Amino acid sequence: MTAGPSPAGPRAWQDGLAGGSGLLDRLGRWAAGPGGRLIVVVWLLLAGGAALLLPGLTQRLAPPSLEVPGSPSAAAAAVVARGFPELGSEQVMLAFGSPTLNADDPRYQRAIAATVEALAARPDIGAMLPLPEPGTPPPSPPPPSPSPDTGGTPPLAETRATPPPAESGGRHPRHAYVLAGVHGDELARQRNLPAQLATARRAAQEASAGAVTVTILGVSRAFAQLAHADLADLRSMEAMTVPVAALLLVLGLGAVGAAAVPLVVGGAAILTGMGALAVAATLAPVDSTMLTYTVTMSLGLGLDYTLLILLRYRQARRAGLAPAVAAGRAAATAGSTVTWCAAAIAVTSCPLLVVGVPWAHSLALAGMLAAFVTLAAALTLGPALLSQLDHRLEWGTLPWHRPGRGTGPWRGGGRVRWVRGAERMMRRPGRYALATVAVLALAALPVLHLRMGLHYDRPALAGTDIGAGLAGLERDGVAGLTTVALPHPGRATPVDTFAFQQALKTDPRVTMATVLDNGRDLTVMLVADRCPPDGAAAAGFQRDLRALAARLLPAGQPVLAVGPAARLGDLAAGAVNGLWQVLAVVLLASFVLLMVTFRSLLIPVKAVAMNVLCVCAAFGLLTVVFQDLGGGGADINALLPLIVFTIVFGLSLDYEVFLVHRIAEHYRRGGDNTAAVLHGLRHTARPITLAAAIMAVTFGGLMLTRRLDFQQGGFAVAAAIVLDATIIRMVLVPSLMRLLGRGNWWLPRLSVPRRR
Repeated sequence: MTAGPSPAGPRAWQDGLAGGSGLLDRLGRWAAGPGGRLIVVVWLLLAGGAALLLPGLTQRLAPPSLEVPGSPSAAAAAVVARGFPELGSEQVMLAFGSPTLNADDPRYQRAIAATVEALAARPDIGAMLPLPEPGTPPPSPPPPSPSPDTGGTPPLAETRATPPPAESGGRHPRHAYVLAGVHGDELARQRNLPAQLATARRAAQEASAGAVTVTILGVSRAFAQLAHADLADLRSMEAMTVPVAALLLVLGLGAVGAAAVPLVVGGAAILTGMGALAVAATLAPVDSTMLTYTVTMSLGLGLDYTLLILLRYRQARRAGLAPAVAAGRAAATAGSTVTWCAAAIAVTSCPLLVVGVPWAHSLALAGMLAAFVTLAAALTLGPALLSQLDHRLEWGTLPWHRPGRGTGPWRGGGRVRWVRGAERMMRRPGRYALATVAVLALAALPVLHLRMGLHYDRPALAGTDIGAGLAGLERDGVAGLTTVALPHPGRATPVDTFAFQQALKTDPRVTMATVLDNGRDLTVMLVADRCPPDGAAAAGFQRDLRALAARLLPAGQPVLAVGPAARLGDLAAGAVNGLWQVLAVVLLASFVLLMVTFRSLLIPVKAVAMNVLCVCAAFGLLTVVFQDLGGGGADINALLPLIVFTIVFGLSLDYEVFLVHRIAEHYRRGGDNTAAVLHGLRHTARPITLAAAIMAVTFGGLMLTRRLDFQQGGFAVAAAIVLDATIIRMVLVPSLMRLLGRGNWWLPRLSVPRRR
């Protein structure tokens, strides 16, 4: 990338093709010449090997991590696991149901007993405790384990569930629930879920001749189910977005042959990236969100980066250069820009690693993987295909792009239509700048009432047993389950919880409050409530629970809580708190990168301010579409700001470089700021518009999935890209650069005093 411009210097022999990186020039010539066939073979082998590894990736794919190390819920889970190992590191619910039998039927009870016995034989299952009908005395707690290595299971006689009277409005008479402790870390619990579920279902079916069903309910199971749905959604999304992206390439480039090159490079990048994830999955967890992010970014970046190189290659060929030389020039010029853009994506992804949420770390690694793989494919496979398919690039040329038939919709009357508008904008830049800022500010206003939260995404779970089970839990008044840990080290007597327990029993939200003590150093209270753990009511109940404990428990008593609601609350809080760290790091890194690249102070200041305004406008539109106009008034996923901010900032920096680099090239040769701005618009409007359209379609494809968070993220990124590539990049940036004139390239020099 060339540093800041200087108005002096001879005019280039061919506009846009001079300069660039000598190393990339040599790489492009080698790839287009003697190394071309070798490069194609290597990428074919990489793509083919990746395709063979994909079945293993789908088998090893894990749900996104929900734990936040060091959070209050993680600390509570560790305390419970140490003091009550039989309760495991997570508590899940066995939900029994029958279309014909009541819960007190002997066959129903045999099914429960057989299921409990079969699961108790598994080393990854601890104690099991039946949940009584609301209003009935709780069952006896399981005996404490004599050592952390021993597990325990309560007597099966305690598993009987009494159906309520018809008028009580209590639990459904054909439903019964058993609380089960699950051993292992988060990854082990997720991987053991299918076998546990199969064991439970087989035992219940054999004991009741198929009359009683059972499923396992919990936050891990819910997100595991969503992970399985992600794979099907990813395939359907690609089936819809790839043809649309291909059509845009054909229309934008004017020929089927030219459009095929970015598609091949993008496909190779996608397969190679997925192959890398398949290899990584054998060593560390790879979740479904990471896979979706990698595929989406690889497709969009692969098409965009190759498109830029292709356009420069065509320009060089029209200038009379041979294919190998043209490929070298394209790699040296557009390749330099592409390299910078990939570095920008990597830089804006890295700050996610400082967030204390493992889910964010997965996204950071996925973003860097997509950037580096697509960069390697664009710089090597791109020039190789361009030179070898040079004689076929114009195959399938559209009628209006053929010689003698005009130059298509991009031009009218021999001039680019929008250039006349750009010239008018140069005469009144202040008006255009103010109007653009006003539009963006108006779009950003709804952010002021944005609501964020984390939800199970029930529409995506509709039709599954976990979706039906969660709905049943809510109807039966046991939607939430919280384990309150009350450690009392150095004192064998249990914590006095009588007043606390009695207060909970009078709370209409609470359906069960059972106290256990291990006889050594820990008292535990199991609290079941009616609040779905992913709703605002659950967050309010958690606050009330802690306030009540602080008031009614002995003074100074530590109170720790863990459960689905607590885990989701800590995850949302970790993401929101980490957002400010990411904002600070990304803004500072972007400013420094742009300042060093263009040797300017005002260009990076403008870029950072405009990118922040663009992200706010995108979230304002997201708030209107999903929260205000959506039928259910859905909350915005609390994890979205992290991912959308990093993606949009990286892509916005790409478009900033596309435009400002061309402006800087012209200004360096002639010193005329207005002419340089017009020149930059003329030569970047087409690639920016086409690249942005492809990226918007790629991310917009996420709106075709069943996951609400994917739909929201896809909409936000697509909206930000459209805003950035149109009113920001084509109106606001050139207007401000016209207003600032030579000040665009001002950079104060630090004077160092001389020693005397």
